[in-house]
Amino acid sequence: MKYQYCLFDLDGTLTDPAIGITNSVMYALAKYGIQVADRSELYPFIGPPLADSFMKYFGFTAEQAAQAVEYYREYFRDRGIFENKLYEGIPEMLAALREKGVTIALATSKPYEFAVRILKHFSLYEYFDHFGAATMDGRISRKADVIADLLARLGDVDRNTVLMIGDRDQDINGAKANGLASVGVLWGYGSEEELQGAGADYLAAEPAEIPVLV
Repeated sequence: MKYQYCLFDLDGTLTDPAIGITNSVMYALAKYGIQVADRSELYPFIGPPLADSFMKYFGFTAEQAAQAVEYYREYFRDRGIFENKLYEGIPEMLAALREKGVTIALATSKPYEFAVRILKHFSLYEYFDHFGAATMDGRISRKADVIADLLARLGDVDRNTVLMIGDRDQDINGAKANGLASVGVLWGYGSEEELQGAGADYLAAEPAEIPVLV
C-alpha cells in the first residue's frame, strides 16, 4: 500500500451540495439587494472559503464579506445543509479503503459543525478517523491551513504516505503547500484543466478508482 492516509475534501468530492450552497448564497446576496438569475453563476462558491468568494465575485469588502457569511449561515444551518446529495459510489469507496487499512480523514473548508452534521446525515461519519475543518471564526478557512492543522494533530506522519483527494485547485494547491500528493476528482466542480493546471498527481473519473491508486 503506497498511501496510509487519505484526506478527503467534502463539497464536490463526497457530496454534491450545489442546491444548498447556491440557495444560501442567494439568500445572503438578497440582503444586499443582489439577485442572481442563474444559480450556476454561483457554482464557483462551492469549495473555497465563502468570504473570499464574496469578495472575489461581488467586490465585497472584508467587513461586508464577513457579514454575508453570517447571512449565508442563517439559511444554511437548518435548510441549505440538507439540500445536498451523496455522489454514487462514495460509501463503497470508503468501505474499500477501510478494508485496506487506510486511515481516513476529512479536510474541508466547511466549518466542523456543519461538516460533521453532513457526514452523519449521509451515514459516512463512521468511516472517518480524523476531522480537519474550518473554524467558525475564520481563523482556519483556506485548504492549505486546514491540512496543516490536521497534519499537526496527526503528529509525526510521513507525508509521503498521505494523499489528498479533492475536486478543486485549492485542494491540489493545499496538498502541495503541505508536501502531499493529490488526486483531482472529475465528478465534482473543478475541470480537468483546472486540476491538471494545479498539478494534481493523479486524476480520478469515479470513486472506485481511489482505492486502486492507494
